[in-house]
Amino acid sequence: MTAIIEVSNLKKSYKKRKSKEFVHAVSDISFTVNQGEILGLLGPNGAGKTTTIKMICGLLTPDSGTITVKGINNQEKRLHALRHISAVLEGNRNLYWRLTVRENLEYFAGNRGLSRKEVSKRVEDLLEKFRLKDKEKELVNRLSRGMQQKLAIAVAMLAESDVILLDEPTLGLDVETGYEVRELLKGIVRDYNRTIIISSHDMDVVQDLCERTVIINKGKIVTDDKVENLLRIFDVRAYTITLGDLLSDKQLHLLKEKFPHLEYTPDTYQSTLEIDLAKSEEIYDLFDVLKLESTPVESIDRSTINFEQIFMKIVKGEVENAMAQSS
Repeated sequence: MTAIIEVSNLKKSYKKRKSKEFVHAVSDISFTVNQGEILGLLGPNGAGKTTTIKMICGLLTPDSGTITVKGINNQEKRLHALRHISAVLEGNRNLYWRLTVRENLEYFAGNRGLSRKEVSKRVEDLLEKFRLKDKEKELVNRLSRGMQQKLAIAVAMLAESDVILLDEPTLGLDVETGYEVRELLKGIVRDYNRTIIISSHDMDVVQDLCERTVIINKGKIVTDDKVENLLRIFDVRAYTITLGDLLSDKQLHLLKEKFPHLEYTPDTYQSTLEIDLAKSEEIYDLFDVLKLESTPVESIDRSTINFEQIFMKIVKGEVENAMAQSS
């Protein structure tokens, strides 16, 4: 695949207020974004994700490292590089709230130097594509959040940039509108061959839209892999085991030594173990502990795991062995 954005050895530090101490927000990260893909750029609050996004958009200058967009260094030729990127920031800050839907589209199209004829055609196409035609004369500040978000993405499309960066594209949307925005984004990639970078805390959106994710934690990349690969790895490793009795203190101690991240739920006459196995043969270690008290096993089921659970396990550092095996 052809890389459209290349991030190489990026570093950024901030000096703490009233202190000589520095915070390393981004520590030597490198990754690529490929033409025509939807990439999830993820991370918990304070992980360095927002700093990375701002550097890609040219809003912050890195201490060291490079970012190229279509081969153009965004520090050496900032304006030239940024012509290939459009950003839709959380809060719809790229809209004029006292203009109508149509006026916003016409204004931003005009800013691109398009003729009146070109503006009219492109605006009509976008109004139809984004199902905004019946709202074209409505002031933006009177629109629902979903309509505002659709308009913000439509405005980003006017630039005809190769890359669209979306910050929390479905935040605050109702379920129906959220799904509509997802389908629009898939259509943008499919029909216009654009590349999309999504930053979101909604892991259902990431799982549905993104082919690949780059997860940043504590200023470093902890995962760069396809979503389907991560789901497959963790689906194999996650098990729910129902026991016909309670575990003894000794059994529980031994299991937690071997599987420090297991979850044990005791009930009156039975108990449940939620456990991840780094290797399939570790199931025998589990059985050895159960045999100590002849604890009956009622059932063993593969757990259904979603991407939110995977994300949490990765940022908590619970999955280093599995990630090493997958690479």
